[in-house]
Order: sequence, then structure tokens, then C-alpha cells
Amino acid sequence: MEDGLHGKNYTRFKMEKEKIRIGIIGCSRIAESSVVPAILSSKFSKLSIVGSRNINKARKFSEKFQCKEFGTYDDVIDNKNIDAVYISTPVGLHEEWAIKALKVGKHVLCEKSSTVNYESAKKMVKTAKKNNARILEGFMFRFHPSHTKVTDLIQTGIIGKKFSFYGEYGFPDVPHSDIRYKKELGGGILNDVGCYPICASRIIFGESPKEVLCNLIIDKNSDVDVKASISLRYSKNMIANMVVGYGLGYQSKYRIWGEKGLIQLSRAYNIPPNMKPKIKLEFPDKEKEIMIKPANHFKLMVDGFCKEIKESNSFFNFEEDLLIQAKIMEACRESHYKQKIVKIENFNI
Repeated sequence: MEDGLHGKNYTRFKMEKEKIRIGIIGCSRIAESSVVPAILSSKFSKLSIVGSRNINKARKFSEKFQCKEFGTYDDVIDNKNIDAVYISTPVGLHEEWAIKALKVGKHVLCEKSSTVNYESAKKMVKTAKKNNARILEGFMFRFHPSHTKVTDLIQTGIIGKKFSFYGEYGFPDVPHSDIRYKKELGGGILNDVGCYPICASRIIFGESPKEVLCNLIIDKNSDVDVKASISLRYSKNMIANMVVGYGLGYQSKYRIWGEKGLIQLSRAYNIPPNMKPKIKLEFPDKEKEIMIKPANHFKLMVDGFCKEIKESNSFFNFEEDLLIQAKIMEACRESHYKQKIVKIENFNI
């Protein structure tokens, strides 16, 4: 049973005087534009140290965000004055630095995708449990109130019994020098983009899929996947289909089709903090639109991460969710390379 996906169960949390002290491993674009500003704006967290492989980059980054301490990745791990780390390195480096942080008892907020394979995910979660630390895969979109509203609408029975989920996520191509095209760093559309609608379909159906069929389109020069079509079969004949890719006109949406009607979220996965997402309901004889108030899902994710760390009674099993996601992702890769349907329940690495 998947729960606590939107952070709405955190209302019982009582703020303590001390904030969660967070160190940064990796001065990426997403860290600079979204996550670090969220850490600074959250009343539950504070930025304590910035780490980069390039010390000059770490210095400039720390100066921009008025953080007094900076250094290397190891300096962040060794710092005894932080409670957690945010890992924003390429996917292929996540396991190494997450495990180093977890071994010294630091909680981890890890950029998605958390790992390059299921075995890696198991190592990370095992290390977290052994050292009484938590690890959250950073799917910020799931904390946005638009998704809570969609699931609430579905639970009212307004579209009847759920049948299908269809998701699209893609954008114009990026330079081939970008890390997205570096296979050795975990690049590719599945790790970068395909993970979003996979996660969203799990939220909507409230369970894990039974079977996976995946087809990846591979770029000949870089040998990374640049487009993908993915089909997931859930229980009770529910299905999820999704198409993702680079080199496409921007799309970031999903829709759910039920026996009475359809719900569509026009902007689903990367919602600017000043945007009002639109939920559209379609029925045979009428249509309705619901506008959602703007929200910063990066800040809501940081809030949820910090609250979960401080709260003695866990509302959201970070680690189980990370394992489920990693297992589906690995099944997608196996389905593509073996050109067959892969049954999740029988899938062992």
C-alpha cells in the first residue's frame, strides 16, 4: 500500500526549535534554480555547507546563497554539524555518495532517479536502515496540491472505476555535451524523464504494477535512450501508458480515464511556483475546469522531508517507495533489451 505521497498527512507535525541542517553534494542546475532556494525558504531547514568537485564552483555557489561553509563532497560527508545531505550529482554517482552519507548517519534527499539499477537501490536502503537514517527520492511533483486534488476527485467516484492512465513528458533536445547524453553517468530519457509518469501512475492507482513492456529508442552516437514508450499493467485490468522523449515539443501532463469520465492535469511534473495548474474533467454531456492555487513543490518536498525526519511516527515510507520505483525502472530496461513483457512479481535481480 502506497501512502503519504503528497505530504498532506503532515499536519500533526509540531515544529521544533532546531532546523534540519542540510549540506549540498553537487552544484547542479536544479540545485541552484529550485532545491537550494527551497531549503532556504523552508522554515524547517537551513543550508549549512556546499560541496562540489570544483572548489571554485563550491565557493561561488556558497556566496550566491550566503552559505558560510563550502568544500568538497568529502568535506560535506565529514561535517559533523549537519543532519542531512541533498545529493544533486549525476545519477551514476548517487549510490556512492548516498551510501557515504548514510554510513555516518546523515539523512539523504536524493535527486531522481535515485539509482541506475535495482541492486544499487537495495544497497542504499540497506545502509539507511542499518544506520537509522532516511533516504527520499526527490520526486517533487508528488507534493504539489494538484495531485492531491486529482486523487481526491477520483476517490469521490466522480469518474467511476479507474481504467487507464496516460502520461506524456518531453521537451526540446539538449546539447549532446549535456550529462543527459553521458551513459557512464546514468544519462538517458528513462532515468531523466520516464521516471515521472511511472511514479505518477503508482500514485493514481495506489499500488505497484504487475507487468511492464518498454521500448527505448537509442541514440547511436551516445548509446543512451532518448525516447521511450512504456506500458504498465496493474491489478483489476488497470493500465498505464506513457510516452517520453527529448527533441519534442514540451509536454508535461497526464489523464485518467474512468467508466464515467476523464480527468486531465495539464501541467503535471514540473510546475512553476507561480503557475495555476488546471484540472479538466470531461463527461459525455459536460466539461468542468478546476484551477489549483500556485505552490512551490520543491519547498513542499523539502518541508515533507524535514518533517518526516523529525516526526517519530512515520507517515511516508521513503525507502519502500524508492525500492518499488527502482524495481520498475529495472524491469523497463530488461523489457526493452529482451523485447518481452516482464512480470514485476517474479522479477529478481
